[in-house]
Amino acid sequence: MYRAFYSLSRRPFSKEIDPVHMFSSSSYEELLARLAFLKDSRGMGLVTGEAGSGKTSALRAFVCSLNPSLFKPAYFPLSTVTVSDFYRGLAFVLDISPAFRKVDLFRQIQEAISETYYGKKITPLIILDELQLATPTFLNELHLLFNYGMDALNPFILVLCGMPPLLNKLSLAHQQPLNQRLIMRYKMQPLSKEEVAAYIDHHMKLAGANHPIFTASAIEAISTVSRGWPRLINSLASTCLVYGCQKGLQQLDEESVRMAASEVGL
Repeated sequence: MYRAFYSLSRRPFSKEIDPVHMFSSSSYEELLARLAFLKDSRGMGLVTGEAGSGKTSALRAFVCSLNPSLFKPAYFPLSTVTVSDFYRGLAFVLDISPAFRKVDLFRQIQEAISETYYGKKITPLIILDELQLATPTFLNELHLLFNYGMDALNPFILVLCGMPPLLNKLSLAHQQPLNQRLIMRYKMQPLSKEEVAAYIDHHMKLAGANHPIFTASAIEAISTVSRGWPRLINSLASTCLVYGCQKGLQQLDEESVRMAASEVGL
């Protein structure tokens, strides 16, 4: 509806965006640099951030940048399943038929990861998302499963991802065997006010906007209400466009943002 009104070729704040068109905020670029270090070093890394901070989007862009003949990625938003369920899902990704007993499945996975890396020269990349919900038992299993050569080898890349409560879980004494094995850590930061303005402009131009639709006061209001978190910016801006279309507004101002914020519950 609003696309035609504002002469846009696509929805400007959709999550269905090609990784090459991601907005390059300073936090986004820093995370990609940290992930590049992890790619070269191999081992375990940690990515944390508030809901809607862009963690998963950055990880998706990172995965898309990898050479598929050298890396075998697997993404699991499975932090609340049982350990056995996770093992079976990982076995499926590694193209092995899972054994019935957990101890045998554990050995199968370790051998498959080793064979993938040392035999096929392909590095398994495993991303575990939403780990703030993981049980202590699940986290305990990770440092056991990914312990190779008496903790001397890293034939894999493991990325742990979650919201800030994950940091508290990993700081507990009984999680130190896992916490101390992390060679990369990064916490996503919100966009600055300048970046919010650039972010909105970037997405509007991608959608084909040929003139400013959001006024400076609207952008400032979006920055304040969203606190710089991309998902909230997307929600506010999209709701503003719908509201503006309904009211026949060629430009969106601070009042449009106030109405949008009320509608989305902010």
